[in-house]
Amino acid sequence: MSKRPSRKPIEIKISTVVAVSAILNESNLGLLDAAMQEMTGGNIDFFEDEFTVIDVGSLNVAHQTIDWHAITTLLKTYRLNAVAVRNAAPEMEADILAHGLSLDGPVKARVAVAAATPEQAEIELEPTEEIAVAVAPPAQAAAATSPTATQFAANTMIVDTPVRAGQRIYARGADLIITAAVNNGAEVIADGSIHIYAPLRGRALAGASGNTEARIFTLSMEAELVSIAGMYRTFEDGFPPELKQQATQIRLIGDRIDMLPIKSAA
Repeated sequence: MSKRPSRKPIEIKISTVVAVSAILNESNLGLLDAAMQEMTGGNIDFFEDEFTVIDVGSLNVAHQTIDWHAITTLLKTYRLNAVAVRNAAPEMEADILAHGLSLDGPVKARVAVAAATPEQAEIELEPTEEIAVAVAPPAQAAAATSPTATQFAANTMIVDTPVRAGQRIYARGADLIITAAVNNGAEVIADGSIHIYAPLRGRALAGASGNTEARIFTLSMEAELVSIAGMYRTFEDGFPPELKQQATQIRLIGDRIDMLPIKSAA
């Protein structure tokens, strides 16, 4: 009788994490809560328990005291789980660690995120958790969790099965091609462009690492959210008639999400 190999009690592996970056331009809890209410339309399920990095680089820490417990509790109310703080001044570090948060180093470039209206607070979506990630060298294939994914030329990831609610696909350093529906509650992310040859009903985030030239294409526009280089738009009020359930391309013009119908040549 052969013995089954024993498993190690714990294994440590490197993974890629997708997190939301909450950029604080204010530390006043009332203002932050009002901004979150406006951004989400009061929908407590707007976010889906995403990991969140709090960015305090825009705050004047010399004149502001930050209540970390209150801010993390506020974010938790909107289903954002704070795990780290970025761009913190040295004098803030001990207090941050005492509240169970990690320290994340400063980023070299940051893209501010605008919502459908300029008055909304800044929330940045960044690649920093994995589900399906295309990162392999040219000779290797990228693995996927649940959907079937194939990578070639080190810059394209192909998903040929439906992306279901709760699933998240991330094409790191690559374009993403999907030949089946992206359903409500699903999220697809790419550092490059996203091509969906089926209905887009969930969330699509292109140019996740800051590529403002990235675009999103879908044969049927029914999305919950679209984002390019961090700038995003939601559709609680519905879609323009010429785009609803129609072939659409989404691009970034300045700091504005622009959506155009895709029309076949005559």
